[in-house]
Amino acid sequence: MDGDTMMRILFLSRWFPWPPDNGSKIRVYNLIRQLSRHHEITLLSFVEGDEGYERPAEEMECCQEVETVPLPRYRPASVRGVAGFLSLTPRYLFDTYSRAMRDMVEKRVQTGRFDLLLASQLGTAAYVPSDRRIPSLLEELELTLFRDAYATSRTLPKKLRYSLTWLKLTRFLARQLRRYSACTVVSSKEKDLLVPVAPATCMIDVIPNGVDLDHYSYGQATPAPDSLVFSGALTYEANYDAMRYFLAEIYPLVRSRVPGVRLQITGRSSGIDLRALALDSSVVITGYLPDVRPVVAGSWVCVVPLRLGGGTRLKILEAMALGTPVVTTTKGAEGLEVVPGEDIIIADHPAAFAAATADLLRDERLREKLARNARRLVKEKYGWEAIGQKLNDLATEVVASHRGF
Repeated sequence: MDGDTMMRILFLSRWFPWPPDNGSKIRVYNLIRQLSRHHEITLLSFVEGDEGYERPAEEMECCQEVETVPLPRYRPASVRGVAGFLSLTPRYLFDTYSRAMRDMVEKRVQTGRFDLLLASQLGTAAYVPSDRRIPSLLEELELTLFRDAYATSRTLPKKLRYSLTWLKLTRFLARQLRRYSACTVVSSKEKDLLVPVAPATCMIDVIPNGVDLDHYSYGQATPAPDSLVFSGALTYEANYDAMRYFLAEIYPLVRSRVPGVRLQITGRSSGIDLRALALDSSVVITGYLPDVRPVVAGSWVCVVPLRLGGGTRLKILEAMALGTPVVTTTKGAEGLEVVPGEDIIIADHPAAFAAATADLLRDERLREKLARNARRLVKEKYGWEAIGQKLNDLATEVVASHRGF
């Protein structure tokens, strides 16, 4: 089979990809859009809340068919949630297992009309039939968040808890990946964590995150001097930790150098206790914005002081594409082929992070150099069209290998 042969792909998603308003949805939406240029896609997706129940097919016109089921809510205090302690499956996955999704997948697979089953993220890994009647690919598996939770635990109870989670997760994946011909991760670090876990029969390929270069085009707003932006929902633990750290330990140092500096924090914050953040009148929490591009493009510097989490950061790629220079941590830059000082600034100590941010706020020539180099980098390596082609090539190889088996 060559890359131009049309395949019928059954795509399972933990996230209903419309609207593409968080990192997971953005990746799923853009990969489906790229694959649909060559193949027929049937999407089976979980939905939560009011997300996509009424008109999912209209919102995902790039798919031939769309079918959804509610995502079971994790209830750790329920009978099933407590029973999960005794299961070999991680408790969250055990409690939220959906028989409706299992039956929907089985019904589709029994028709025999699909060439490939593509499951997106850990939350769909368990729904692939064990008999391998159809070649299967697990897309974007992330382990860093779980590994970091264990490695950074400070108390014995947390250490024991996350150690058990890590043990269950790795054994769960060792079992599940026997059903898959291939698995993708977004960075070499994720691959290093997965290789000791995965069976030798499962190929592992790095397919990074990307950015829509047409949507995030350069020059969408005039950057305002002395303005900072952090783009990310505070409802996500890694983002909340980043802003708590930045506001407490870095921002006061920036303000001492640039007294007129201002910061905007975009993204959902509902249900979050903001009292733990060192907020003042120079900080604006915008809440969810349907379109963050004007805010990011209109800021002088994008700060991404992440200390937790895995994968590659869409917020960094989007800022780079829009022409907004980025100051981040080593953790924030994981998985990105960047050159510190040329297309991004990386600083891990509060004083160094503050100094780098203040320098960018005061040095327009440095800002222009970083913006120009960063935009060139994302055009060369991180456009969704090129990333979609990598996934298409892997999918084609998986199907061809299965047919020759």
